[in-house]
Amino acid sequence: MKKLEKWQTVNSQMVINHPWCQVRRDEIKLPNGNIIDDYFVYIKPDVAMVLPITENGEIIFVRQYRHASRDFFIELPAGHFEPTQEQAQTAAMRELTEETGYVASNMQKIATLYDKPGKDTNQIHLFLAENVIKVEEQQLDLTEEIEVLLIPKGEVFTKISQGEISVAGTVAALYMGLK
Repeated sequence: MKKLEKWQTVNSQMVINHPWCQVRRDEIKLPNGNIIDDYFVYIKPDVAMVLPITENGEIIFVRQYRHASRDFFIELPAGHFEPTQEQAQTAAMRELTEETGYVASNMQKIATLYDKPGKDTNQIHLFLAENVIKVEEQQLDLTEEIEVLLIPKGEVFTKISQGEISVAGTVAALYMGLK
C-alpha cells in the first residue's frame, strides 16, 4: 500500500480579508511534484451547534431564510464563534438562548466534525442538550429572522427522508445525537 503524503504549501497569500469573508490563495506542491498555483481556501470561524430536546421529547429547531440558497431551511440552533475568544460549549449555550429563548442546565459534547475540509478551515462542534426550557424571548442579530419550531423526536427522521430537514450539519447531529 502506498504511503499518502501531505501537500506542501509553496506560497500563500490572503486575497480577501474582510470580517465576513476571508479567502486565502495557496500555491501547492503535490507529492507527485505537480504544482497547483490557484488553490483557494475559505477561512471560516468554527460553528457551535445544539441538539436541544425538551422534557416532552420535542426537538427545538429554527427555520430561517438562507440567502445563498435562496430558500428557507429547518436547522438546529447554531452559530459561528472564534475558539480563541470563546469555548465551544459557551458558544453553543449562547446561540441556543439567542436564537430560541431556551436554555439548558447542561450540555454534552456529541462530536467535532469538519464541514468541508477540502476547502474550508472550520469545525462544527455538536452538543446535546436535554430538558431545555424556555426562559426568555429570542435575542436575534440584525440579519436574523428566525421561527422556532418544536418537532417531536418521532417525526424527525421522516422529515429528513422527505427533504424537509436537509442541512448536512443538522442531519449529522440528529443521527449522532438520537441514536
